[in-house]
Amino acid sequence: MLENLKKAVYEANMELPAYHLVVFTWGNVSGIDRGSGLMVIKPSGVPYEELSPDKMVVMDLQGNRVEGDLNPSTDAETHLALYRAFPEVGGIVHTHSPYAVAWAQAGKDIPCLGTTQADYFYGDIPCTRSLTAEEVEEAYEKNTGEVILETFRERNLNPVYIPGVICRNHGPFAWGRNPREATYHAAVLEECAKMASYTVAVDPKVGEIPKHVLEKHFMRKHGPHAYYGQGK
Repeated sequence: MLENLKKAVYEANMELPAYHLVVFTWGNVSGIDRGSGLMVIKPSGVPYEELSPDKMVVMDLQGNRVEGDLNPSTDAETHLALYRAFPEVGGIVHTHSPYAVAWAQAGKDIPCLGTTQADYFYGDIPCTRSLTAEEVEEAYEKNTGEVILETFRERNLNPVYIPGVICRNHGPFAWGRNPREATYHAAVLEECAKMASYTVAVDPKVGEIPKHVLEKHFMRKHGPHAYYGQGK
């Protein structure tokens, strides 16, 4: 079942340690087949060197395990909440990459200070609020997803234009059209967090990128008249 997607999700998971986005088992990648409404995700707590495509877990959008002998990632309910709300998303990544986590632990958005971030994120990378004690007790992982969705609703953010978020006290989630693009965005998010950390250390009062420069850099790659690259 979904052998091609299992392979894609496995390969994307293996990119996390390769890009130094995780150590031990601190991360997970999923992908969704929109035709069948089934998600494939990394199993919980399995070291990356022990993973293989056949160990990926298949779940439906209601959180039921459809195929696989192993337990799915404990973050599966967060992934499912995002898939249900963001139909454009085909892959999701969660990591504990250190620079992004630093901003999450500080409870601050990652500010858009330069063109690197502007090439991929149409502004700041948002930080959610903390979950309440009741939300943690009721359904921690599901409510992590709901708080991400709340942040995007309240700020009127487009998940295609802002393909990632940091969860307060926790860490980053990133997404894309497929698992590979989601991993790519997770790596970009971490690099942006690193650059912002260095910049704020140099000048704590630094201002954000001018709006017209942000607009130019983002739209030349993602806008209706994008011209970056070699075209299709």
